[in-house]
Amino acid sequence: MNELSTDVAIIGAGPIGLFAVFELGLLDIRSHLIDILPKPGGQCAELYPEKPIYDIPGFPVINGQELVDNLMKQIHPFGPKFHLGEMVERMDILGTPDAPLFRVGTDNDKTIEAKALFIAAGGGSFQPKKPPLAGLDAYENRSVFYSIRKMEHFRGRRVVIVGGGDSALDWVLNLHPVASRVTLIHRRDAFRAAPHSVNAMRALVAAGSMDFVLGQVTALKGENGQLSALTVRKEDGEIYDLACDDMMPFFGLTMKLGPIANWGLNLHENLIPVDTAKFETSVPGIFAIGDINTYPGKLKLILSGFHEATLAAQRAHHYVYPNKKLTFQYTTSSTSLQRKLGVS
Repeated sequence: MNELSTDVAIIGAGPIGLFAVFELGLLDIRSHLIDILPKPGGQCAELYPEKPIYDIPGFPVINGQELVDNLMKQIHPFGPKFHLGEMVERMDILGTPDAPLFRVGTDNDKTIEAKALFIAAGGGSFQPKKPPLAGLDAYENRSVFYSIRKMEHFRGRRVVIVGGGDSALDWVLNLHPVASRVTLIHRRDAFRAAPHSVNAMRALVAAGSMDFVLGQVTALKGENGQLSALTVRKEDGEIYDLACDDMMPFFGLTMKLGPIANWGLNLHENLIPVDTAKFETSVPGIFAIGDINTYPGKLKLILSGFHEATLAAQRAHHYVYPNKKLTFQYTTSSTSLQRKLGVS
């Protein structure tokens, strides 16, 4: 068990979660961010990195990835800690309404204690789309994986990767030197992946170093969570069993609220109600900012989320420094804030 502590734990590393780091940092509040995606940026980086955004103040046009890159530069002085490729599975309330303290646990056997929680999870966590295979649950995280934490697990094993996007092709190439044999299965001979990755995969197939099967998996075989074979139906209708130790289906991502739904936050249509003075939930010390929250007049805009993060940070200061008066300062005129930002 990896046990950590910080002032504020931020669930979600999209633009709103990233900007919260900035506002908290100005107030000398340390933060850790947890996100199920393997990189910061949330929907902006994952779903529309090249999509132009026209309503960020000061930028007539900026694409999703550029916005994320700029936010990462902006928060660099505050040294936030990122826990990527992890999902928050549980939350325990350790403190009191007057002196909140929380412990969140991730699916990577990590716990983080914090005096406040910021839920900046957008529409929810991105979770893998699962193939419709009978008995799949019994194999998950034992010999069926939707993400890869430790490549060493696959050393010397027969690995089957299913899918035709960048994740599938990237892991084919990354695991090829580690596994005893890699097989890629896709329902058609066309890919939604970078051309250089597709070309590299085809070269390995041509050299006899890996296999490509045109078809789909229809059943799993194995015992006690360990796969022994996959039943595969090829494009030409042939059905056969393919020996296999591990399978990785990469069918894309879907949005779900996930375990947050069970935190007693008085959900309204899968959104978290908050007040508009500090964007706090029904649980003192837990804040919801960005698309995950709801209140009268709510607009699902990035710029609205920036405002929400700012006011939430002001209230979080009360929990982190209960005996310290908060003095409002402008970054344009405060030398102490400018020192924190490394500009004076």
